[in-house]
Amino acid sequence: MWEQGFVLAMLLVIITCLIVTKIKPSFIFAGTAFVAFLVGTIELNTIASNFTNSSLLTLVLLILASSALEKTRLISWVSQSISDGKLGVVVAKLGLSTAILSSFTNNTAVVVSLIGAIKRNPKHAPSKLLIPLSYAAIFGGTLTLIGTSTNLIINSFVEDAGLPSLTFFTPTLIGLAVLVGGVLILIPMSYLLPSYDEQGQDELPYFLEARVEPGSPLVGKSIAENNLRALRKLFLAEVVRDGQSLPSVEPDFVLKEKDRLLFCGDIESVATLQEIQGLTFFGQHHLNGQGFIEVIVSSSASFCNKTLKSSHFRDRFDAVVVAIRRGHERLEGGLGNIALEAGDTLVLVPGKRFEAERRAHRKEFVWVNNLDSSAKLDSSKSTMVLLGFALTIGLALLGLVPIIKGLAVYLIALLAFGIVQVSELRRRFPTDIVVIVGSALSIAQLMLSSGLSMRMGEMFMQAFNGWGVFGALVATYLMTLILTELVTNNAAAALAFPIGYSMALGYGVDPMPFIMAVLFGASASFISPYGYQTNLLVYSVGNYRLADYIRIGIPISIVYSVLVLGLIPLFFPY
Repeated sequence: MWEQGFVLAMLLVIITCLIVTKIKPSFIFAGTAFVAFLVGTIELNTIASNFTNSSLLTLVLLILASSALEKTRLISWVSQSISDGKLGVVVAKLGLSTAILSSFTNNTAVVVSLIGAIKRNPKHAPSKLLIPLSYAAIFGGTLTLIGTSTNLIINSFVEDAGLPSLTFFTPTLIGLAVLVGGVLILIPMSYLLPSYDEQGQDELPYFLEARVEPGSPLVGKSIAENNLRALRKLFLAEVVRDGQSLPSVEPDFVLKEKDRLLFCGDIESVATLQEIQGLTFFGQHHLNGQGFIEVIVSSSASFCNKTLKSSHFRDRFDAVVVAIRRGHERLEGGLGNIALEAGDTLVLVPGKRFEAERRAHRKEFVWVNNLDSSAKLDSSKSTMVLLGFALTIGLALLGLVPIIKGLAVYLIALLAFGIVQVSELRRRFPTDIVVIVGSALSIAQLMLSSGLSMRMGEMFMQAFNGWGVFGALVATYLMTLILTELVTNNAAAALAFPIGYSMALGYGVDPMPFIMAVLFGASASFISPYGYQTNLLVYSVGNYRLADYIRIGIPISIVYSVLVLGLIPLFFPY
């Protein structure tokens, strides 16, 4: 009996800390698991086995592999597909493409990759599209077992309870209905979102250069016809033709082969230029998926007052300059013809020698900063990465190679071919998720072994007496949904699963409907920016307020919940 009281006290501490404090959830869960170990209610080998759970390891490998998928041309294709059309059409295309991407790779990684593309949308303010992006990623995450970390975490609990593992397509039929219904309601609701546009010129502009290639579809068309005046946060400042600078470029100016276009923009502009067919930006031939870094030229730099060409910058440092910034000053002439000065900010694509000799460059650069953006892979490597991932998933679906083994081999291949670097994987390693899941599995085991979850299940059954099994199912779903909005999705899954599972055992029915209620309830975060990672990612980028989520989220949550609760008994009978 004392053990039940102790576990209940731990649960109350966890929920209270998650709601009223700003302590990281990983610290809260790890702390309670450590206390349980000290008290002697759980053994060290049990905790260790929870941290090496196969579903958790699969999740880690998926998140690491997504660092390569983000660099492929697939994201550029989605970006181009949402660049034109009325708001409703764009939301529909964005919703479906995001959901499909999210179903086969981690949905948080998809949102991270597409935020930049949405910020570059020339026709619609980012705030009109970022919440729809997050919600579509949530819908897509429910389509497959690997679509969201929550699904894999719940599968960890399922395996730990001695039940058969969920299959890749277990949640798919309900997920498809949720996707269709969600996108249909999301289209009209998106018109209610505010137009918070960050297209002001407060940011310091980078100076970029691009060349019109022979045979480019831009040739023979005016600046206006090529939509080069409608690029978000990217201003066409100058054209250089046959060595002559044309600083005042009119909209009816017709482009020719080998014209050099000089732009002012932010770091996302590099990705924008990569997506314009027929344009090759300065340094592009040396880009193949590397991460960008930002450096400031030191006053003691040996190349001060020299151009990139005359200083042999690329050969000396094994790094390619793709953008230059000098305060608010508007630079003129080609990128290679600018005499660099102390204080200039350069965006570089570093080679292996630059990374190895970083400390030796202290006299040349004041500081070095890794940027979140990275260059896209070329077509051949992009295709290789996508085909490799498709093969890994295909072999897993056919039962030929377990997904954890396939992903491990795939990740090793990415490293061997230089698609990703060890430093990238180190930065992307999901330490918080590993700590939360490993600790949550230990706490869930305590809830089951101490009998607390069965006791709580009986309390719910008494509270919903007369409603039967369906009432208990609704209670499980609503409890998970509320916890998700209050304490994040992964924590909600960890707290709700043992109770839902115990209620199924109490009624003597198949636990699968209750597992699905927890699975879909844990992803049902639409009303708060804090319940789900993707909502939090777009919260500050879109300049949203809590009221924006409530206004759009309540109708979405109602439609989502009605579909889920109506379809679970249909596809998963008691």
